[in-house]
Amino acid sequence: MCLAIPAKVLEVKGDSAKVDFGNGTVRAVNVALLDRVRVGQYVIVHAGFAIQVMDKSEAKKTLDVWKEMLAAPQLE
Repeated sequence: MCLAIPAKVLEVKGDSAKVDFGNGTVRAVNVALLDRVRVGQYVIVHAGFAIQVMDKSEAKKTLDVWKEMLAAPQLE
């Protein structure tokens, strides 16, 4: 199973970007697979690579769902 998560681009330096996953988690990811990633855009991140630029409203919806899932009680 593959899992990719939206993140907001905070900074771009060459093939690397600093991104925020919406919960305060900031990581460096590789953006070499994409053309001209810009600060403020949202990208889908999988295994440390930005694999697609994502629409801002769709990214925010997805991040909201992630927040709900992480806040839900865990099943035993």
